Amino acid sequence: MGNLVSIRLLSQQLASPQFSRPSEVVAHLGAMQAQDYRMMRWAVGMRMCTPSYEAFRKDYDRGAIIRMHMLRGTWQLIAAEDYGWMFDLCAPKSLAVIKGWMNSNGISISSEEIDSIKEIIISTLKEERSADKEALAAAVEQATGKQMDPHRLSYHIRLAELDGTLVSGDLHPSKATYSLAADKIPQRSRLDRDEALALLARKYFQSHSPATLEDFVWWSGMNLSDCRKGIELLEGCIVTERWKGREYYISDTCRTRGFRKGRTLLLPPFDEYLVGYKSREVVLDPEFSHRAHNKCGMFYPVIARDGIICGNWRMTGGKVQTEFFGEQVPVAECIPTAEGYLRLSRL
Repeated sequence: MGNLVSIRLLSQQLASPQFSRPSEVVAHLGAMQAQDYRMMRWAVGMRMCTPSYEAFRKDYDRGAIIRMHMLRGTWQLIAAEDYGWMFDLCAPKSLAVIKGWMNSNGISISSEEIDSIKEIIISTLKEERSADKEALAAAVEQATGKQMDPHRLSYHIRLAELDGTLVSGDLHPSKATYSLAADKIPQRSRLDRDEALALLARKYFQSHSPATLEDFVWWSGMNLSDCRKGIELLEGCIVTERWKGREYYISDTCRTRGFRKGRTLLLPPFDEYLVGYKSREVVLDPEFSHRAHNKCGMFYPVIARDGIICGNWRMTGGKVQTEFFGEQVPVAECIPTAEGYLRLSRL
């Protein structure tokens, strides 16, 4: 298989990136975790040939990239070209996750309330085109005469996303906005279920190889049988290799050349390089896993040296601050990526 870590860096576009537009990066990865609204721009930008905040903003505002709860009930960036078929395939599972969270939190919302609040949201967005949660809350209060609990309104917004009504709105410096899906994505691609499963598997393994079946199940949020079928449908386009007793799948499109040693990366929290896999010991020593993420699913900004997670970083007063697990890496090696992050995040 060669160097598993270097192949993964190439697949993830973290070494020798191939794409010039943000929407191309997102389409390649299929879905990119976007929990952190500011740092999602850095996650995309560091995978571009030339990072550009303006290019990201343009693709985001015109709907070439959208942010929504598509996989596992959590935030992802997806390309508009993938919205239709991915929504049909994945939204029912995400909806079940959201409803499970509602039940565990003791939140019950009647179908009548869902419909009435959705109509208020639709009416507001027909006038505003793009609005944040506070504007939607104000519209609900004006229409109903009652102030809605922010947590409850968040569930209304997620339910509206997962019935195809809402997607992300225009890019705001620091908070999410929403638009009508029909305005942002007027044409939606449709595939039959087997075609969609195969395409989801292809997108995952072309961008995350080498990866295991369990990794794909975790990332997609789909059940085990669906994920197995998706892989089977790629027969002839995917190969398997064993490494330390585990079976890894590798897409036939994966590159094996282009990686150069001596590269230090500042990875944002929730980056696909870690969150895109169930098992992370390939690049992260289990001894230091608590430095990269906690048991509640919170991922931290980390440093990768030649693909191996070796420390944490943060921005303080416009300067990068680093803390390494073991051997120190010169801060100067991190400065180019730090400056790039500042340009992309506009902090």
